[in-house]
Amino acid sequence: MSKRILMVMTSHDMMGDSGKKTGIWLEEFASPYYAFVDAGYTITLASPMGGEVPIDPMSLEKDALTDDTERFSEDQNAGSALASTIPLKDVKADEFDGVFYPGGHGPLWDLSDNADSKALIEATLQTGKPVAAVCHAPIVLKDVKDTNGDFYIKGRPVTGFSNTEEDAVGLTEVVPYLVEDELVKNGGEFSKKGDFEPYVVESGHLITGQNPPSSRPAAEAMIKKLGQ
Repeated sequence: MSKRILMVMTSHDMMGDSGKKTGIWLEEFASPYYAFVDAGYTITLASPMGGEVPIDPMSLEKDALTDDTERFSEDQNAGSALASTIPLKDVKADEFDGVFYPGGHGPLWDLSDNADSKALIEATLQTGKPVAAVCHAPIVLKDVKDTNGDFYIKGRPVTGFSNTEEDAVGLTEVVPYLVEDELVKNGGEFSKKGDFEPYVVESGHLITGQNPPSSRPAAEAMIKKLGQ
């Protein structure tokens, strides 16, 4: 039986009060999605609101495109799936072998303090299944607790979109949370590579990736874990 992966994405499409649009960063969805598809996995897509997931327009610009995003643009099935995600509240953790959170700035608003997301991650990790989050998505881990009621990330190696990367894209003053600061605040042992270099950290069943180029390596780490 093929492995079942849940991909959880944002429903949020506005960048604070800036008037700019946001959403998922397309590479961070497309690269893991095709890594899982090519591994023969069954993929379910969810988001807080259900329905269509917004795509950050910046991630559609020429310098942000990759082979996987090009593949997505010609893939009607993937496009349809992204337009009709299931509501996160309807997700049952025990139906999946792993959970993957693509980033983009959207999760900073609607997945950072989402009770359904927190419960899903806790249930998945407690049953020894992997959870991966890349770029801005590791914000979903900040309040997750272990079975003792401690922050799950406390004392654990983690990564995510760094303060220097947020500064480089000019959004430090716009975002509600800085991923690096929040993970450190709740005890995460944050590390990073150079800005926009691929970097993945594993700690038990938790996999975190630093930025868009880390999204496929994070998915490959999950595939490897599921194959063990």
